[in-house]
Amino acid sequence: MAGLYLPFTGKATRLRCGKIKSTQTSFAEVRLRQCFSFESQFSTLTSHNSRPILPIRLMPICPPLRHTLEQVKRKSFHLTQYSGGHAVENSTSEKVNSLIALSHDLALAVERVSPFVVAVNARPRVATSGVLWRPGIVVATNHTIKREEEITITLHDGRTLPAVLVGRDGSTDLAVLKVQDETSGSADIAADSEALKVGHLVLAVGRTGAEGVSASLGCISAVSGAWRTWRGGVIDNFVRLDLSIYLGFSGSPLVSAEGRIIGINTSGLARGAGLTIPATTVNRVVNALITRGRIARPYIGVGMQPVRLPDSLKTKLNLSSENGVIVLSVEPGSPADKAGLLVGDVLVALDDAPVADTSDVQAALIPERIGQAVKASVIRGGEAINISITVGERPAKGHRGE
Repeated sequence: MAGLYLPFTGKATRLRCGKIKSTQTSFAEVRLRQCFSFESQFSTLTSHNSRPILPIRLMPICPPLRHTLEQVKRKSFHLTQYSGGHAVENSTSEKVNSLIALSHDLALAVERVSPFVVAVNARPRVATSGVLWRPGIVVATNHTIKREEEITITLHDGRTLPAVLVGRDGSTDLAVLKVQDETSGSADIAADSEALKVGHLVLAVGRTGAEGVSASLGCISAVSGAWRTWRGGVIDNFVRLDLSIYLGFSGSPLVSAEGRIIGINTSGLARGAGLTIPATTVNRVVNALITRGRIARPYIGVGMQPVRLPDSLKTKLNLSSENGVIVLSVEPGSPADKAGLLVGDVLVALDDAPVADTSDVQAALIPERIGQAVKASVIRGGEAINISITVGERPAKGHRGE
């Protein structure tokens, strides 16, 4: 009679046909071996005198249990829990193995990028992190570069090399340094950040000296489109982190679970939050700084504020927009001053594109427009006029008007 024998609590063992004595345990052993065909593992369930440690009960094998036995034969023997007549396999070991595999993968990701993570010595006391972005080119954060001379770089092998500041951009919080030794190669940079999703596991890998790298594990907490920093720089994607940016971690790479660099971490663009400057933005800024030594920022030199247009004025001038921006200040000698823009003028369009907020003006003033004229549609004294303004380049330490 085919049957499955399971451990259970009790001193005596009963069958429907009657009692079974302890002298018959050898028959039970034979039946278990027939069911599992795994005598070596079965031996762990028996005592030294070849008797089962616990009494057993003989039950007919139903189809679900036959399927379970086949799985045991194909894999390996492990205890199975039974609830309501259904077999539920214990998958704890599989989950543990998955966690161990993930742990190994994260450690390998750190090992993969650590040769390209450097320590930048450009401020008192604590060094900051940087990345060998290209051969001989190190990318760091602008706010951690406190001096422009006597800067050194500590590589992964402990060597300390002099570095030259190529350029810096406070609006994106990036700085580019050149190292004389180009033998260290460059990191594996992700092509774009479009594949980033909220919840992805990521690592920040920093180096603040010759003792080795440190790592911080977390996840992507927010992802959105392009945005403008409080200093006017354009970042291609907003990437907020849920991980610790330790002291010296600004300038460290954000690393995916596969070991690829997604961008540069910084604590200098948002108060109390770690952000990542995506690789696309880093490449754009690096190219500009290497070519020109600076980032060209267009401006017209005015301070503005949104204002709601009266219905009577909209009807009189046939305006479709509800709002405009009023000029609060004009910087002397600026492009707006030279064009004749006055305090109190209300800007409603640039090159026939409606302007309802200061962000519309910022979006229209792209670097490619430097040196070109834009048509500004303005309301002055209740009348509509057009003014041609030649977009200029923002001075390095000038007024923060648009």
